[in-house]
Amino acid sequence: MDRQEHIEWCKSRALKYVDSGDLQDAFASMASDLRKHPETEKHIGIELGMLQLMAGRLSTPDAMRHFINGFN
Repeated sequence: MDRQEHIEWCKSRALKYVDSGDLQDAFASMASDLRKHPETEKHIGIELGMLQLMAGRLSTPDAMRHFINGFN
């Protein structure tokens, strides 16, 4: 699986959590899955997302969905 395919897989899995209303696990899934590929294991979005999560900026399904879909 190449980098872009892996990111799309990560997004798909994380968005399932968003759709079920589980925002914490949506972020955890995205971060965990990104770490499973050598080209995304240190993606800056993991750290930036953690900061946004702690600041309360990913507290709605729309905000989390926007964050997840923004990965490239």
